[in-house]
Amino acid sequence: MAADNLNENVDTVASLRARAEEGMSPHQRRIERFTSLLARPRSFYLVMAFATIWSASNLFAARLGARPWDPPPFFWLQGLIGLGALLMTITILTTQNRQTRHADERAQLDLKINLLTEQKVAKLIALLEELRRDLPSVRNRVDEVAEVMQEHVDPHVVMAALEQTLDTNAVPPGTAEPSSSPEPQKDE
Repeated sequence: MAADNLNENVDTVASLRARAEEGMSPHQRRIERFTSLLARPRSFYLVMAFATIWSASNLFAARLGARPWDPPPFFWLQGLIGLGALLMTITILTTQNRQTRHADERAQLDLKINLLTEQKVAKLIALLEELRRDLPSVRNRVDEVAEVMQEHVDPHVVMAALEQTLDTNAVPPGTAEPSSSPEPQKDE
């Protein structure tokens, strides 16, 4: 039984991921493939080797009496590096944009599941409390915690309380952090 639940959960996660991948355009796939190639240590070493070989070959060409194609301060190299940085930035931002949208969708799904779970748990607690009151063999007592837990949680109230708490604890810009230690008293 537990293995069936585990397999079902794994299948569900895999299908959600596959659905997200199906929605990608061929351009997006190529950009993400390129981004994954860039995000490897090998790319760093290749760029460093390219810049070193470029600079060294231009310096040695001048010393050997040949005309360097990009003399110091290496304007062409700077242009290539700038263009490469621009292209890398665009590809990374494109990849992150899709990943952020996907993460937002998963967060919405998590929130919906959590709200539904909270409703189910509150209903279960209410049913257990009702059963406890109906059973003659169980001593009737008031369980304040169970009574509070039976109530559905309003997410808007929770969000307002969280925002108020965060606003209360926030330090206004330009002010120092409140000190947790008391200020030393001056001897007079």
